Amino acid sequence: MLNGLHGGNADATDIFNMIGSNKDERVNILLLGLEHERSDTIMVASYNTKTKKADVISIPRDTYVDRDGFVNSANNKINSVYTVKGIEGLEEMIQNITGIEIDKYVTIDYDGVRAAVDAVGGVEVDVPFHMRYTDPYSDPPLDINIPAGKQIINGDNAMEFLRFRKTNYSGYSGYAEGDLGRIEAQQGFVKSAIKKALTFRLPKVVAEVFPYVDTDFSLSEATSMAASCVGLSADTINFHVLPGTTQTINGLSFFVMNQAETKDLVYKILDIQQ
Repeated sequence: MLNGLHGGNADATDIFNMIGSNKDERVNILLLGLEHERSDTIMVASYNTKTKKADVISIPRDTYVDRDGFVNSANNKINSVYTVKGIEGLEEMIQNITGIEIDKYVTIDYDGVRAAVDAVGGVEVDVPFHMRYTDPYSDPPLDINIPAGKQIINGDNAMEFLRFRKTNYSGYSGYAEGDLGRIEAQQGFVKSAIKKALTFRLPKVVAEVFPYVDTDFSLSEATSMAASCVGLSADTINFHVLPGTTQTINGLSFFVMNQAETKDLVYKILDIQQ
């Protein structure tokens, strides 16, 4: 079902049936960035191997999802699902809220991000403001101090850039839109990283990073898919954010998806005629 805060009435099976033979040409991958045992970044990538086009949907970590036994609590945030139900539970939840059937998953943690960024020689970004934040209770302790402006982000501070949302220092700023601002920065970073990776021998980059990720791709499957990306360019990758709005419910901040707009987006990505 495509459901949101109050459930839905659009059966995901209808989406699968309408894809038809195109399913053989498309791979849907759940990309998960981990902060220890929590899912800090959630993206769904849908790649058409025939047209060499890809779409990436970022799912805000505060997205409201229906969970048995919970109503309007922190356990209704999608980033709580992985911790309790693991990757299979999160895959099922993604399918429930988007109608997209997940074929493969890739989870990556601090070490994986560091390895990926170093494998392409760093990623160029334009940092919008001086990012300053500390958390001595984080494990390991977190100290973000990235000046504003264009620069190469290397593996050591890539996670700091990707995790930053707000400051706890006087005189510094954070994203005006909170997590949505961070998502925009993450998408820009990923696009820049892909553009850089495509200038390398992509299968070689994948092989270097593979030991640092958890996935149900085999190494041969991953390198084969990388080889099939010849012809893919950063310009043929479209980034989206799950449609919805930020709402305060029971004193907690949630991102509540818009069911109708989500359905329209998924149909457009999967090239389904309504």
